[in-house]
Amino acid sequence: MALAKLDVVVLDCPDPRALAGFYAAVLGGTVEEESGDGTWVDLKVPGGPALAFQRAPGFVPPRWPAPDRSQQFHLDLTVADLDAAEQGVLELGAKPLDADDRERTFRVYADPAGHPFCLCAC
Repeated sequence: MALAKLDVVVLDCPDPRALAGFYAAVLGGTVEEESGDGTWVDLKVPGGPALAFQRAPGFVPPRWPAPDRSQQFHLDLTVADLDAAEQGVLELGAKPLDADDRERTFRVYADPAGHPFCLCAC
């Protein structure tokens, strides 16, 4: 028997509203501000766990790959068409982190706040 159930994945960032908007454009869903002052914003994702975004003063984004500023975690997002999804996330402000290997079934990016995430072919 499980001791707990995953409720939400929380990402620290400098601008919760902006980062929630980025992921809403990528994943769909509804952005809901919980705090009233922009320090906490939820993204209710259809058919999946929620994402939340928390303002972190002095936020320093991870580097990928870099042992001195470890990524700590990343999101894997499944897509039907890697090229189309890549174009979409780049237009939304993502930055490629590993543009060298185009033959793999996944590609690594940083969201606008610098968190690594992967687009993975399904």
